[in-house]
Amino acid sequence: MAGFTALPRSLADRRADGQDGPAAHGPTTPAEAAGGAVPPPGGGQPPASPGRFVRVPDGPAAAAGSTPSPSATGTAAPTAVEPAPRAIRREPGFWERHHLAVLTAVTLLTTLAGWVAERLQAPAAVSLFFYGIAYLAGGTPAAIAGLQALRQRVIDVDLLMVLAALGAAALGAWEEGAALLFLFSLSNALQAYAMDRTRQAIRALMDLAPETARRRRPDGGLEEVAVETLAVGDRIVVRPGERIPIDGRVVGGRSSVDQAAITGESVPVAKGPGDEVFAGTMNQLGALEIEVTKPAGDTMLARIVALVQAAQEDRSRTQRVIDRIEQVYATAVVGIAALAATLPLLWGAEPQQAIYRALVLMVVASPCAVAISAPAPVLAAVANAARRGVLLKGGRYVEELAAVKVVAFDKTGTLTLGRPRVTDVVPLGDADRREVLEAAALAERLSEHPLARAVLEAAAAEGIRPHDADEVRAEPGYGVAARAGGRVTWAGNGDFARRHGADPGAAQAVVDELARQGKTVLFVGVGSRLLGCIAVQDVPRPGAREAVAALRRLGLIPVMLTGDRPEVATVIARQVGITEVRAGLLPEAKLRAVEELSRTLGPVAMVGDGVNDAPALARARVGIAMGAAGTDVALETADVVLVSDEIEKLPFVFDLARRATRTIWQNLAFALGVIAALVTWTLAGRLELALGVLGHEGSTVLAMLNGLRMLAVRPAPFGDGGPRGAEGRARAPEPAAGRTGT
Repeated sequence: MAGFTALPRSLADRRADGQDGPAAHGPTTPAEAAGGAVPPPGGGQPPASPGRFVRVPDGPAAAAGSTPSPSATGTAAPTAVEPAPRAIRREPGFWERHHLAVLTAVTLLTTLAGWVAERLQAPAAVSLFFYGIAYLAGGTPAAIAGLQALRQRVIDVDLLMVLAALGAAALGAWEEGAALLFLFSLSNALQAYAMDRTRQAIRALMDLAPETARRRRPDGGLEEVAVETLAVGDRIVVRPGERIPIDGRVVGGRSSVDQAAITGESVPVAKGPGDEVFAGTMNQLGALEIEVTKPAGDTMLARIVALVQAAQEDRSRTQRVIDRIEQVYATAVVGIAALAATLPLLWGAEPQQAIYRALVLMVVASPCAVAISAPAPVLAAVANAARRGVLLKGGRYVEELAAVKVVAFDKTGTLTLGRPRVTDVVPLGDADRREVLEAAALAERLSEHPLARAVLEAAAAEGIRPHDADEVRAEPGYGVAARAGGRVTWAGNGDFARRHGADPGAAQAVVDELARQGKTVLFVGVGSRLLGCIAVQDVPRPGAREAVAALRRLGLIPVMLTGDRPEVATVIARQVGITEVRAGLLPEAKLRAVEELSRTLGPVAMVGDGVNDAPALARARVGIAMGAAGTDVALETADVVLVSDEIEKLPFVFDLARRATRTIWQNLAFALGVIAALVTWTLAGRLELALGVLGHEGSTVLAMLNGLRMLAVRPAPFGDGGPRGAEGRARAPEPAAGRTGT
């Protein structure tokens, strides 16, 4: 006998055809299930010649998917641990965090003290002393900001407020000038604290990752080191109840890991050898030994922090327009105030009264509320989405999402799990379901072909453990056979069945029906006896149908763009509730389809896995990538990333974007209305400076608080089975094998 030839390995990880459907481990199409040549299921190894078996070596090496024993996880008592100096993360001090609040309090107290001194008829110097302190406390931050802007040849709101306060002092209205600075400082302090809430997601994420890790030494002991010193290939040990300090791959032990902070998944995920883990997630039940796969600066957590920071600094389209207009508008306000102070003098008005009205006009016409109208809802929406495992790569995409009319979905790995599963087991003759699965599992036991894994998973779910085989033969494109106990057990396509003397025509009616359902069929037999058929198909993601229905309720048009066969695409589309399907599309054809949909129906959001869909993602109005935790290109290509692959978060994202955009326009209408009313009242000579300041700053705070409501938006429950939003979703258990899909 010839030496053992390994079966094709990890075909799912080596797909290079750019198509959605899995390469067949038997027939390529259901129509070929009764026989027909198909492409080989994997590359690299020459197929064994027909009729010749390859001996399987005895011992543990024959077991597929063997993993290190738990004893290798480092749970044994380690040798002396030498603590390393902990990395020091600078925390902002009290003054840095609260200086605006302190200065506002000082401004209020000294303004009240000056007012009391005046009422008690104290010497003028006493009240001026208190008012002077109020001016310094309330006006210094605004003066510094205004002068910095002036150096850039920009007149901003801070400078307008300082000029108004100084003008009031020049007219002897120290009390009103101090009140102006107090209300302006209070508004700024409230804005700072409120906007800081939108950045708490970043600080919470930064605090998730531990600063040290237990690294395995060459002698097997452990040493505590700073996470920044870990290199790719190092091995670390994470005990139960500890956070995982760095991205890596499990090489020993099994546990469940709470990934909610990174991926938004509501239930812990089982982890074992070969599974990826991410920095900042919580190890729960068992000890894990992890091989480092990325340096500390390139972990999933670090990239999420960088993305959220960049998104909060990126401005929406409306905000950029407001910023440009604000600079011109603020300059115009100064000019109009100057005219308002000089023109009445030509008509014989009193200079003091004219200047006072001009100061009031400058205050009430300032665009503070207008300037805050867009940033507050946009930043709040970005922070809310990040907290729920949805990354928006810029504030601009909030408005872009709100403008979308069509949502185009890739199929495999997006609407489906991207992994075939057994859907039907059809016994023939006197065979039963268990006998068919036992035979198929025996034949497929050593294969890592996607269809083989599907068969083995189905067998394991029913408590079937395949026996060891003495010899196996794999024929790429046809099937696989195993000799055990003097019998040959096989699984493959129709031609493979005929080679073993079986007649696949006996199952033709079954095959035709399964083919109409877009399923791939394997024949299973022992010797010349045909035991039955097994149908395998990629299945929709949990929540995909509900997500599509929710998108329809939002008025969006769902479309499927896939490279898979039309009959398969049609079946999946029917299952998830999509009526418009375009199948057999290569990446370039998907791009053209996105362009056509944009011309005919409106702005398109493309949802894909970020790899083969990259051209379409880039061309769409908004590109939405599934599975950032599994592919780096998703973070680089897409505009929005669903970190945990939870497609049911899509309706929440679109709803949040629409609410934020509506809030922007609400704020703008409110702010401009208040300005118009206050200016009219001022020109009529009926508005005092104190009331003008109160109306101006009050409208600013209200616009800001209205925008911050986006932090409280939650996913709406949907589906027939009760709430299935981003919170509390019942996730179906998934195998640990890697994801495939286009």
